Amino acid sequence: MTNTTDTTASATAGKATGLTPDEVESQLTDTVIASFAGTSDARLKELLTSLVTHLHGFIRDVRLTEEEWNQAINFLTAVGHITDDRRQEFILLSDVLGASMQTINVSNTPYKDATEATVFGPFFVDDAPQIDNGGDIAGGGVGQPAWVEGVVRDTDGNPVPGARIEVWEADEEGLYDVQHDDDRVYGRAFLFSEDDGSFRFWGLTPTPYPIPDDGPVGALLEATSRSPMRASHLHFMVTAPGLRTLVTHIFVTGDELLATDSVFGVKESLVKDFEQQPAGTPTPDGRDLGDATWSRARFDIVLAPEGV
Repeated sequence: MTNTTDTTASATAGKATGLTPDEVESQLTDTVIASFAGTSDARLKELLTSLVTHLHGFIRDVRLTEEEWNQAINFLTAVGHITDDRRQEFILLSDVLGASMQTINVSNTPYKDATEATVFGPFFVDDAPQIDNGGDIAGGGVGQPAWVEGVVRDTDGNPVPGARIEVWEADEEGLYDVQHDDDRVYGRAFLFSEDDGSFRFWGLTPTPYPIPDDGPVGALLEATSRSPMRASHLHFMVTAPGLRTLVTHIFVTGDELLATDSVFGVKESLVKDFEQQPAGTPTPDGRDLGDATWSRARFDIVLAPEGV
């Protein structure tokens, strides 16, 4: 629906300048872009020029009204207000719009058989505890025990010793530790690959959970009839000198949410079998789980060279 006020103002501007409304709009875009002419940082100039070009193009394409633009500003203000040192609503917004995943796609070009990257998510923290190989990241988190093992290699097939492997996940109640107010730590740790590149740890069998949907991003999902549910997954960040940092996670074969993950993070190569083990099945490290069932998964990681 055309906004009468906008049309009248545009027509008035056109009469004053002798330009058509379309020419007035185009001239404004050109003027804004020209204002960046003195930008010394070439990349910043490129980013701002493209941003203005696409933003103005969007406004003109949908004939955006002032009321709609103010609603958008209010929405972004609300996203900022709910963001703090424990909750990053802007990352959630980026995720549900597919912007996070698209940035990952263009920033992590495929290289040989390197493991694919996916979204970082809003729940990583820098001060996770360290565990030894074979240790337990669960830290008291609720859920079915899961044994995860693999080897870190480069794209030439060489083992990567000493790779730092950060791992984090939600418990079976669908919550990360940072979503609680009592400073508890569970479901996260880091460890280092051994001389042969191998690693192993106990965690929790991943289960589905909703992204935080009690804020403006949740309201957006509700307005668009979208589910906030994420497919079951276990996060990894792997770093090693001379190799490209890998941020990824693995998903669970058979999860019904693989096709509708709310942040578009699923890649087929990252779907892994978490093989269910009956109660009483001997564990790889001799751990006594009593009458509990458990699962096991293998995730071999291949790191691309830095800079490719």
